[in-house]
Amino acid sequence: MPKVAIIGTTAWGITLGMVLAGKGLDVVLWARTEEEAVRLSKKGPDSSQLSGVVFPRQLTVTSSPKNALSSVAAVLLVIPSQTMRPNLMAIKDYIKESMLIINASKGLEIGTNKRMSQVIAEEIPPVCRHNICVLSGPNLHKEVLGGLPASAVIAADDIIVAKKAQKLLMAPNFSIYINNDIIGVELGGALKNVIALGAGMVDGLGYGDNAKAAFITRGLTEMAALGLALGANPLTLSGLSGLGDLIATCASPLSRNHYVGVELSKGRKLDDIVTTMAGVAEGVTTTAAVHDMAEKLHLEMPIAEKMYLIMYKGADTCEVISELLGAKGRHELSGRSWGFRSFFRRAKNSRS
Repeated sequence: MPKVAIIGTTAWGITLGMVLAGKGLDVVLWARTEEEAVRLSKKGPDSSQLSGVVFPRQLTVTSSPKNALSSVAAVLLVIPSQTMRPNLMAIKDYIKESMLIINASKGLEIGTNKRMSQVIAEEIPPVCRHNICVLSGPNLHKEVLGGLPASAVIAADDIIVAKKAQKLLMAPNFSIYINNDIIGVELGGALKNVIALGAGMVDGLGYGDNAKAAFITRGLTEMAALGLALGANPLTLSGLSGLGDLIATCASPLSRNHYVGVELSKGRKLDDIVTTMAGVAEGVTTTAAVHDMAEKLHLEMPIAEKMYLIMYKGADTCEVISELLGAKGRHELSGRSWGFRSFFRRAKNSRS
């Protein structure tokens, strides 16, 4: 059976390790410190995040990047987006051309606004770049760990590479679809967290399901508009990594980003929320990156703009959300620099 390395001891990283070990693969989990590696090996993961998880014999932990990446078929990068680059710098000397490089992190790098696959491509050896894949979808880790059915999509520029990753990751209760729109799939996983913050605020303010449904739908349109502007197929954002993940993240109490939105609606400060919660709410930093991109592209993204104002400029949550929900209606696909009409016009002409 193939051997797989997982970079990152996050809840999702450990969950993927358990899924792969459960199908008989040898899995090596890389921890940043020897202390963490010893603790995980002896006691398992923190019960506050992963209650009742016992590592099977197929899953081992090491703090040595050399040992972690020795003779592996694939490397799964499952770490917070803002630490992706330093983690890659620690392991890149051990990445080989034969290895699949699978990004399972959902965020954008602050400062550069780059997707994680772009960050990975900059840091790993050039001969390895053709093996970069992106895994995304509606995958709440507690449900996956519990053996409940779940689906995800794996994307790569080369569909043959995506199929290799699909075969490796597919498990009895974990269905994997393929796509070659790596931009769209990766953006879907990152951008839905921004919308989930607002959905949490809508819930926290008690505005009801009608309002939240409208908010989510308008959020999906913004996601697709940015995707189109950055070279993605906007229809990809209606797939598992976009709409699918958006539904799960906006609706579930298991979502960290939804939780942050609810807490903000109660008047809590952002710093207080993020420093006292388990795990990382990627939507917080992604919002800043998306706001910056929208400004540079002159792209209308009212939800992302309002989330930025609430979290980074101290705007009143109730006032801002009420303003968003009461926005004057117009054509659903009209927005500054959105480009939907020209996209569908090109699609229509190509069929003629």
